[in-house]
Amino acid sequence: MPDQQETTVPEDFFRAWNQGSHPELYEVENQALDREGVVWAALEHLAPLAGRTLLDLGCGTGFWLPRYAEHADTVIGVEPDPELLGAARARPGGAEVLHGSAEHIPLPDASVDVVHARFAYFFPLPQNDCTAGLEEVLRVLRPGGSLVVIDNDQRDGEFAGLLKAADASAHQGEGDYIKSWWAEKGASTSVVMSSWTFDQPQDLADVISMEFPNGTADEWLSNDPQRVRLSYGYALHHLRKD
Repeated sequence: MPDQQETTVPEDFFRAWNQGSHPELYEVENQALDREGVVWAALEHLAPLAGRTLLDLGCGTGFWLPRYAEHADTVIGVEPDPELLGAARARPGGAEVLHGSAEHIPLPDASVDVVHARFAYFFPLPQNDCTAGLEEVLRVLRPGGSLVVIDNDQRDGEFAGLLKAADASAHQGEGDYIKSWWAEKGASTSVVMSSWTFDQPQDLADVISMEFPNGTADEWLSNDPQRVRLSYGYALHHLRKD
């Protein structure tokens, strides 16, 4: 893709407060996610990757690209933040990384089998209609292909409690509304309980403070300053293209 396109940022783009501003710390967060492997098993059940072309939509610094490359035949990453593209392209595994967004995916029609979107773009709210991105995903999916959106379960787990305390639904979408929005689009939603497990307490404290910079997690952190784990529920929205 031409360099000029890579420096053109859409007017409605906003840099993520976590990965966009703290990519090194977000790396620590990614390393802590789902060490049990239950989410990965659920993703494979919903949309197997063997022999498939996978698109990681909103791939960020590309943390998951090497793991996808171990299972899928071809891996493509698309990321709107030009400052993260270099890190994503430096990952091992041979994934192609392109500058684009959910609304503007730089791929041909019917060119991928599976799209994963991890905590990216698909936060439906009455004032934040994600239909344009969904239509673009359906354009690039082959018939029989799958979109799987990895999102927060806002009901169960310690992280859900922190989201509630922070009133995160104001900008990430309210749980019941999100599930209803996906159901109206023909998607199914399943929930999986896993964890964030860190190597040391300071890593957990730093990541939680990054995710909740307004201090709403301070009391929770102070209750057990030596903790290295918190329970984390995932909501997986799966839409199959006819």
